[in-house]
Amino acid sequence: MSSVLIRGGLVVDGTGREAFPADVLVEGDRIAAVLPRPNPGPLPKVPEIDATGSLVTPGFIDAHAHSDAYLLIEPDAPSKLSQGITTEINGQCGGSVAPRYGAARLSSDWASMTYPGGDGRPGPTWRSMAEYRALLEQVRPAINTVQFVGHNTLRSSVIGYDPVRATPETLRAMENLLARELDDGGWGLTTGLIYQPGKYSDAAEVTALARVAAARGGFYATHMRSEGDAIDEAIDEVLALVRATGIRAEISHLKTSGKRNWCKIDGVLAKIQHAVDAGELLGSDRYPYCAAGTDLDVVFPDWAGEGGVAAEIERLADPETRARIAAEIDAQDRDWSTVMIGGTWSPATRTCSGKRINELVSGWRASAPASPGTIICEILSADACRTGAFFFGMSEGNLQKILERPWVVPGSDASLRAPWGPLGKDHPHPRAYGTMPRFFRLLTGRVEGHARICSREEAVRRMTSVPAARFGIRDRGVVRPGAYADLAVWREENFRENVTYMSPHAFAAGMETVLVNGVVAYRDGAFMEKRSGNFLARN
Repeated sequence: MSSVLIRGGLVVDGTGREAFPADVLVEGDRIAAVLPRPNPGPLPKVPEIDATGSLVTPGFIDAHAHSDAYLLIEPDAPSKLSQGITTEINGQCGGSVAPRYGAARLSSDWASMTYPGGDGRPGPTWRSMAEYRALLEQVRPAINTVQFVGHNTLRSSVIGYDPVRATPETLRAMENLLARELDDGGWGLTTGLIYQPGKYSDAAEVTALARVAAARGGFYATHMRSEGDAIDEAIDEVLALVRATGIRAEISHLKTSGKRNWCKIDGVLAKIQHAVDAGELLGSDRYPYCAAGTDLDVVFPDWAGEGGVAAEIERLADPETRARIAAEIDAQDRDWSTVMIGGTWSPATRTCSGKRINELVSGWRASAPASPGTIICEILSADACRTGAFFFGMSEGNLQKILERPWVVPGSDASLRAPWGPLGKDHPHPRAYGTMPRFFRLLTGRVEGHARICSREEAVRRMTSVPAARFGIRDRGVVRPGAYADLAVWREENFRENVTYMSPHAFAAGMETVLVNGVVAYRDGAFMEKRSGNFLARN
């Protein structure tokens, strides 16, 4: 059993307790001792990590991530590990990596990648949670992952992508499939009720599935049916589900989207606070930015998105249908200066990344006048409907109010990235590399225009032990004897993000050493060859 002593640091233990000077002894995958300084006796003679002048904290927990598939491609998890993340909670927004049966497809960016265990062609090489878990354990990622089961993935496996209600037979099939996936390691159920095909479900369907998860001790996280115009009704739907099932639930990436909805924030926070106080909600997560990031095709009218990406591509190939889609996009009440093109996948669209739709309209070279709709259709057609986009629909003032709530924890809402290889070719949201340092800096008053919210100790608690306790992740998120040795050594004054919306591939500064399950995974900007992350399961 290997041992290491982290010596000379200031320990912020994740509980909210005031920082204290101590040395941390790690034996195997656990913390063996926390030795306050000055030490009363001789220290063990083991290899040392010099933490002089640095904080020693639990590794951070990304409460809302999308790295499921990419952990198989880039198991070093560079964008996450370099900001101190040692555990991710994946399978969010209803779109998990498994199960994948029937018509179910991975998201277009995942589906375009080549995975281990196959014949070298793009696409997944697993179907069930058990198969995915076995493959992940073979590649052994550098960080831990908690894997939820997505409602959209379940529904498409049983019903497909058609805009229909579940029948008693198809609902029973979804319930049985969910039960199996949970028994094979799934942590609970997530929904993405603005996405296909989850948007076609009614509350009764989601409640029935949540009841299956609750019976197995699982959790529920939801990208609600609305985060804007109908946000109050969406919260009411979540609360009704919790009351009917008793499941422990979290609202994902809390926001009030669209300028006309910014005024709703106080009422929304009061409603959630009442539910938290009553024990009905666990809380929420939030990324520390004011632009959402998702697929550009979310601007399609509902009918144009039916059937998923394959059907969208067919519709764009038909000139008459494409013109109708463009016209309906143009008729939307949307400020196109708030929509920026993110990741693109074709040489013809590469120069669009980082530009806003209104900029593209004014500079588009075309034989006929361009409009937002025609440009969006052209980009999506060239990219086979895989284009990403950033939607600047949130308020900095509201972000401050949200982060002031002690039940809000950091969730990147991002999959891992790397500045190299297949994951370095797109244009991700800066939250992929910058969530943890920016969250910490916002809470501790280090971002211009934002007031200090709490102490560094409380900020670290919300980045570690709060999400661990919320989701029942045992023996993580704290620095204490017996806990797993997921640890981060970092310089508080240097900890900051180095990414922007225009330049999104850059590692965070200030993170010196990261241990995962007692093994050094990252040190001084280098990713270690020995990876020690685990697939975490409730059973």
